[in-house]
Amino acid sequence: MTKQKTTNRAIPGTERRALLDAGMAQRILLLDGAMGTMIQNRNLVEADYRGELLAAHSKDLRGNNDILNLTRPKIITEIHEAFLDAGADIISTNTFNATRIAQADYGTEELVPEINREGARIARAAADAASLQTPDRPRFVVGSLGPTNRTASISPKVEDPGYRNVTFDELRVAYCEAASSLIEGGADLLMIETIFDTLNAKAAIFAVHEVAELHGQEIPILVSGTITDRSGRTLSGQTVEAFWNSVRHAKPLAVGLNCSLGAEQLRPHLLELARVADVPVSAHPNAGLPNEMGEYDEVPATTAEHLGEWAGAGLVNIVGGCCGTTPEHIRAIADAVAPHPPRIIPKIEPRTRLSGLEAFEIA
Repeated sequence: MTKQKTTNRAIPGTERRALLDAGMAQRILLLDGAMGTMIQNRNLVEADYRGELLAAHSKDLRGNNDILNLTRPKIITEIHEAFLDAGADIISTNTFNATRIAQADYGTEELVPEINREGARIARAAADAASLQTPDRPRFVVGSLGPTNRTASISPKVEDPGYRNVTFDELRVAYCEAASSLIEGGADLLMIETIFDTLNAKAAIFAVHEVAELHGQEIPILVSGTITDRSGRTLSGQTVEAFWNSVRHAKPLAVGLNCSLGAEQLRPHLLELARVADVPVSAHPNAGLPNEMGEYDEVPATTAEHLGEWAGAGLVNIVGGCCGTTPEHIRAIADAVAPHPPRIIPKIEPRTRLSGLEAFEIA
């Protein structure tokens, strides 16, 4: 394909971190909503995913949303613009499954660097255009690093608990490739998101640090875990506090929770994270719980009411939406949190804090 030149106005690392920190000190920042939901609403067919570039590809591509960065970039641009118009300060690249591991299902592993670079470039151009309209309010691009479709901590074979279908190093290499391409495309920061296995996340953190050294700059990280049910644990079994203890060494720009649950069900777990984390807290829940058809029915006003309450309770610094959330949800959330100041970062007394499935603290 003919590559378009990236605007690549990503801000240098230290200045970028300073701008983000300053923004969070002044107000609650807004993430965007669900890229996947917006793409599904377009009712795309196989030909849309293939485009001219992959017209003769040997595998079905429908559902591979990330490939649209290459085959239907205008659609992705329009989605970014809609979320920016709704009030998003930070937009996520369309790269949730853009690792070599995840793209193997579609036979598109070799396109991973280009998918990520173009995903960042598309978001960069949209964010820069919005920033020109609001020079006192810069917009940022966060490169999305999803969890992959494999888990390093759990065996997929019931009969063989010790078996793993991916290693830490395989994850690290895959995340290095994706993260480096996102930065080359113009991402300001990276989000390791929808973490169901903390070992996968630690491989991603290791990779981002390697990429930061390679590029000779600081790369701010958002780390966002996902609670799989109302027990308050990740799929790999950790409590919220244990999860934080496991990733705190990364010194993330913010730590948060997303997906799995709607805002109403997520609140007690967010409360626990806000209690223990000495960095900003982010949250982007689903639009409620899915119905019997797997669709999300929660209207924007309901989602916004919950997030507005979180803001009033001093629990959050960054909010947005996950599955089922649209620009209308983000606009309503923006209005709901606007009157409230951001969460005050607590001073946490230094102690030895360890983690297994549970947190352990030595007083």
